[in-house]
Amino acid sequence: MSNGISIYLGLDNHLDENIELIKKAANAGIKRIFTSLHIPEADAEVLKAELKKILAAAKEYNMDVISDISPRAMKILGFAGFSLNHFSQLGIETLRLDDGFTFDDIITMSNNDLGIKLQLNASTITKDFLENLKEAGTDMSNIEAMHNFFPRENTGLSEEFVYKKTRLLHEYDIKVSAFIPSFNRPRSPIFAGLPTLELHRKTSFDFSLRHLLAIGIDSVFVGDSLPNDKEIWLLGSFSDTDAVLLRPAPWTVDDDIIKLLKMPFTTRPDESRDVIRTQESRRYAKESAVSIKPDNCGPRNAGYITLDNENYGRYQGELQIIKEFLPPDHRVNIVASLSNDEKLLIKYLTPGKAFKFIL
Repeated sequence: MSNGISIYLGLDNHLDENIELIKKAANAGIKRIFTSLHIPEADAEVLKAELKKILAAAKEYNMDVISDISPRAMKILGFAGFSLNHFSQLGIETLRLDDGFTFDDIITMSNNDLGIKLQLNASTITKDFLENLKEAGTDMSNIEAMHNFFPRENTGLSEEFVYKKTRLLHEYDIKVSAFIPSFNRPRSPIFAGLPTLELHRKTSFDFSLRHLLAIGIDSVFVGDSLPNDKEIWLLGSFSDTDAVLLRPAPWTVDDDIIKLLKMPFTTRPDESRDVIRTQESRRYAKESAVSIKPDNCGPRNAGYITLDNENYGRYQGELQIIKEFLPPDHRVNIVASLSNDEKLLIKYLTPGKAFKFIL
């Protein structure tokens, strides 16, 4: 699953802006579009008039359309009753089921031969519900999940809640999506961004994106309707990665050390109390024949990134991310540091986890 944009017909953007957004997103490697067919504030007539053009553009650029639907959406579209065939003919490949659908509806719709997938509300789903779906004959390969976004301030979800729900869904091999805001043009009528996590109403687009990926979200959507070019590029650049992506501030200009920091790393399977260690760093240093001279050998705060220097003998090149304060050591160089926001990602560097520094 790759990351995605959101388009809301009959709201803030003109049709040409939405078409241009689809084009830019596709060129950036983004493969998915989320839309809703039942937003109360949307102009229903504009929605109906523009929907086919948006779906045609999505098809032209080979993008998967996910639509939030409800019985109200059927009325807006002029459908006589609910049928998956209606959406298949429109070119909508994934349906996010809102209110108005029963347990039996989900089972029946999951067993379709149209290639349509169903998205459930990841924020409200329970283990019992998933077990019941599985036992009742649901085609679980056609089930995905998506966390809500929350327009009103202070109503977004907590990090721990999203992490736990996402882990539960992954136990059933269900892919999970969530939203981050863009403040380039926040969506009406509240204009406070459309995040899944309340925290992301105050953090950068870049951090919010990397944070959801670290939590384990499979597909990140920008909730607001007109992200800027940099945000679109970031959304496409960080698609389809399982690595935790950290953006530290370097403390060195040494080219050899910067080159080493840009290598991909994996945390060791044996978890240390005070630091996060890597499986590859000493090998990288040895293979590049780098000699690390003592430098910045001061006290090590949580979030500092260190390299053992030549005074540590065979440990030269050992890279660590500090979890707890450690005193100065003439054998250990501080080479970079993580901001308070970036330090929130350290907890996701579990044993055997891939990670990279973005410098």
